[in-house]
Order: sequence, then C-alpha cells, then structure tokens
Amino acid sequence: MASSTPVLRVMRILSALALLAAGGIHLFLVFDGVGGILGVMFVLNAVGALVLAVGMLLLRGRWLQLATVLSLLFLIATLLALILALTVGLFGITETWDFTLVPETVIVESIGIVILAITTVLALRPQPVAAG
Repeated sequence: MASSTPVLRVMRILSALALLAAGGIHLFLVFDGVGGILGVMFVLNAVGALVLAVGMLLLRGRWLQLATVLSLLFLIATLLALILALTVGLFGITETWDFTLVPETVIVESIGIVILAITTVLALRPQPVAAG
C-alpha cells in the first residue's frame, strides 16, 4: 500500500491543482459561451476533474492508487480529445489554435500529465517493509 511520504503528499497536491486547472478551463469556456454538446462535455469534464482532485487529496492506500491512475488517464484522454479536434475533428467538432485558451489548455494538460505520471509512479511503488 502507498504510504503518504512528504514527496507523495506534495505531488498529490500538485496533481489536484493540475486537475482543477484543466477542469477550470473547461468550465470557464462554458461560461464564455461554449454551448451545445460541446458545452455539456465541458461541464462533465469540469465535474470529473473536481471529483478526481478531491480523490487525490482525501484517498489513501489502494483507493489513492486507483485515483492516480484514473486521473492520469483522464488528463491524457482530455488532451487527446483536444488534439483530435485540432487535427482530424472529433464527433464532428473541429477546433483551431486561435480559439479561446487552446494553447494554454495544451500547456496546462501536458504539465498535468507529467505531474500525474510522477504521482502515479510514487503511489504505485512498493513500500519498504519496516524491520520489527
């Protein structure tokens, strides 16, 4: 089980902040006028990011390990969806680099993926057994 070392605690906080930043961007875009099915997907993204961020801060043991893996996959999928929308389109939606916060979103989500990858490795690594 993953214990909460000081490094892991810091990485969990950074992971939660990265998730909140990515979700916050999507929620901002909804309030900025993105509507329709894309707006619904953005709201769901923001809710998912919030739930995962809370999990990163509150969960322990195997539940934390699950939260880190799911959070990493979540941000990878979010960035991949944006890249697909920028290149070949996704569900009939195409995006351009000059749309609101697109470059910033790529940067935030890329940094978040790196942070979450490190957090996931730390949470999943075997802990040394204390000599008794």
